[in-house]
Amino acid sequence: MIRFTLAAFAVFVAAQVEPVQDPEESPPPSVSVIRVDGAISPVTTNYIRRGLSEARERGSSLLVVELDTPGGLLESTKDIVQIFFESDLPIAVFVSPDGARAASAGTFITMAAHVAAMAPSTTIGAASPVSIAPGGAEADTVMQKKIFAYSESFIESIADRRGRNAEWAISAVREGSSVTETRALELNVIDLLAQDREDLLRLLDGWVVEGDTLRTAGAVVTEIPPNLAERSLGLLMRPEVMLLLTLIAIYGIVGEVTNPGGIVPGVAGVIALILLLFASAAMPINVAGFALIALAVVLFVAEAFTPAFGLFLAGGAVSFFLGALMLFQHLPEPMNLSWSWLIPATLLTTLFFALIVTAGIKAQFRPVRTGTESLVGERAEVIERIQAKGGKVFVKGEYWNAIGPEEIGEGEWCEVEGIEGLTLKVRPWKNPDAPPTQV
Repeated sequence: MIRFTLAAFAVFVAAQVEPVQDPEESPPPSVSVIRVDGAISPVTTNYIRRGLSEARERGSSLLVVELDTPGGLLESTKDIVQIFFESDLPIAVFVSPDGARAASAGTFITMAAHVAAMAPSTTIGAASPVSIAPGGAEADTVMQKKIFAYSESFIESIADRRGRNAEWAISAVREGSSVTETRALELNVIDLLAQDREDLLRLLDGWVVEGDTLRTAGAVVTEIPPNLAERSLGLLMRPEVMLLLTLIAIYGIVGEVTNPGGIVPGVAGVIALILLLFASAAMPINVAGFALIALAVVLFVAEAFTPAFGLFLAGGAVSFFLGALMLFQHLPEPMNLSWSWLIPATLLTTLFFALIVTAGIKAQFRPVRTGTESLVGERAEVIERIQAKGGKVFVKGEYWNAIGPEEIGEGEWCEVEGIEGLTLKVRPWKNPDAPPTQV
């Protein structure tokens, strides 16, 4: 009986005592993911830098960069590689989804990651740089050699730093070599193949990166999307958008100057110009392109003042087309501006200046046709003899009091010089043999 009582008491006490938590038990691991699609630009650099910072704040054990890019700017690529090298948080670049590519700048970025992985049916390579001289002009032969030499040494240093195939990396720059995911794994260009994000995290569990062991199995995945500023800036730096901003700036400012009082066109033009200057500061835009566009505007305006029979208009159209072509044509291929944008923009701008701006400029210099000021310069018929003390004239269907320094006889013609109140100042008309037709 005593044993039974003691056993029951022990059971009761055990039920009331909460289990002690294992001090070695830890919360599930965390992994942050960012998605980079499209051309590599300064916006991409800012996005990756912010994603890395947020991943650290969240206590993530790994940042996964899902990549699909046709290439981009070399300067932005250098900044991203530097971010990867300086990061104390492991970074895995995953070329995905199926059919994605890590071309040109993407090759540098993928090989610079702590872990490089690819999904099925993806490619990497074709990393030959597009030669862009300062100001955006096409580089000469010497400059091209320097850029290629730098790019080869740059990607070689990346491969050596990460223990990857430096020989193939150099060939990707020098010869534009490109390989599939299976071949890239065989050549030691990447570290592993994964079907999707879940498969990647499963394979990386237990992976040792610079002395740290990754814990990614069952990790809580947090996606970090681009914020509003990054999406907006990414849109601004598209060549098509920059061309539209150029057109809005030209149409708005020139339209306001030639047809003052609209306010809205002028404000829209100034805002577009500011946005254009901001976007241009972050892109290797060809200064000569802007100069040709400015010359086109001058030629278009000159057409309104000079009877050139359309020569200035044609010259302006050619100058505008070449300027718009030069602005973006030497950027990497994914950032080029197609002719389907250039030709309509040129035609629209030519018509704008030929029809709207020319009419507005001529209207500014046309003699006044309303009010009493419109009488100045008109010819009038003398109804009562004009003397210094006064007289009467008939002009534009109305009778007016008139005075003049010289006497003008009744029935003769005179010219209106000015107006004082309700009295016209007149002088003898110098060509009395050809009287004008009264309106």
